[in-house]
Amino acid sequence: MKKFLVLITLILSSVSFAQQGASSPYSFYGIGSLKFKGTVENQSMGGISVYSDSIHINLRNPAAYAGQNLKSFNDEARPMKYTVGGSQSQITLNSNSASEKSSTASLDYLAIAVPLGKFGAGFGLIPYTSVGYKLQSFNSDQIIQYKYRGEGGLNKVFLGFGYQLSKNFRIGVDASYNFGNIINTNIAFGYNEQGNILQYQTREINRSDLGGLSYNIGAIYTKLINPNLEFTASATYSPSTEIKSKNQRNYSTIVIDLNTDQESVLNSIEVDLNDLGLNTTQLKLPTKSSIGFGFGAPRKWFAGVDYTFLKTSQLTNRLVVIDNSTYEDASTISVGGFYIPEFDSFSRYWKRVVYRTGVRFENSGLKINNEPIKEFGISFGVGLPVGRIFSNANIGLEVGKRGTTNANLVEENFVNFQLSLSLNDRWFEKPKFN
Repeated sequence: MKKFLVLITLILSSVSFAQQGASSPYSFYGIGSLKFKGTVENQSMGGISVYSDSIHINLRNPAAYAGQNLKSFNDEARPMKYTVGGSQSQITLNSNSASEKSSTASLDYLAIAVPLGKFGAGFGLIPYTSVGYKLQSFNSDQIIQYKYRGEGGLNKVFLGFGYQLSKNFRIGVDASYNFGNIINTNIAFGYNEQGNILQYQTREINRSDLGGLSYNIGAIYTKLINPNLEFTASATYSPSTEIKSKNQRNYSTIVIDLNTDQESVLNSIEVDLNDLGLNTTQLKLPTKSSIGFGFGAPRKWFAGVDYTFLKTSQLTNRLVVIDNSTYEDASTISVGGFYIPEFDSFSRYWKRVVYRTGVRFENSGLKINNEPIKEFGISFGVGLPVGRIFSNANIGLEVGKRGTTNANLVEENFVNFQLSLSLNDRWFEKPKFN
């Protein structure tokens, strides 16, 4: 019954999953801000994904689904693993002339991993990008000219398999179906010769409904150098793929209440994008590769570094073209690890807690007004044991900044609070008695 209830809970959570919100002016560009950066465990260690074990799901490397059986379980099957995570972000937006605050909350991932002998499988649902912004443009006299807003994003439902080739080497592959939509709304304000705002304004809405497949392959190598020191290396590669974008464009004449932002549509017209060759377009998702390595003492400590390369210069979207923005290749360096005082302590709970920390340096690949948009974050976290067979609750905190105030841009200072549950259960136990 407990296993059945767990499955029902996960299914209901997936049904209630909605496209993720954002609160960043930089999500205005491309297909939005990159949302998924790993589980709470990964993010609490600066985003490294090189480490994997038998009780946590590593969603960034499909080779982690495979693994050896546990000696503590009489060398029988590894446990079933479930994970669900969410976050809440507090953001302060600073420009050269103003400062604003915003916040968002979201469900970040939902996944299950199943042991299948030397094989392992995993499936779940995660957001990939998110769009969420409200912007205004003023002229030199500080009179509003344009309003922009956007929402939506791209999500992934995935299925992956891993295989234990040898005692030290695992490989894996996963396939994802990407889906979602992005809606961009632009309102242009008109004025008469006396500078008074006109009664009617013009609104343009662009909508892109996205769908398509992508793939990711991975490998993990571990080597026990001595009983107290283990070496781990990992690599992943996602080839460039194209997803289909079905596009719509609508123009409307509206009346807008500047105090409440209430919009009343007087008339509207759907643009025939077939004549422009924009009814259906192909959007390229860029190639992504990563490599990492680290050292640690099993069930005691680990320290590692990851380097991720994303060829965002391949990113294209023909429906919305923005003159002052370009893309170059992106990269991220992450350094982090964990420490467990005494994993098998029965008398002192806090000795079994996992303490994590890390730092990351990211170049997003986006350039606006010739200024590269970079991101920095420092993170901390704990893994709190709950229940039996190594289940735990993970709490993370990340503090950092994105962007710059140079070239009339916006600097974001953010504080991210993260929470996840990593639950383990045994579904495949050999009977001890007939």
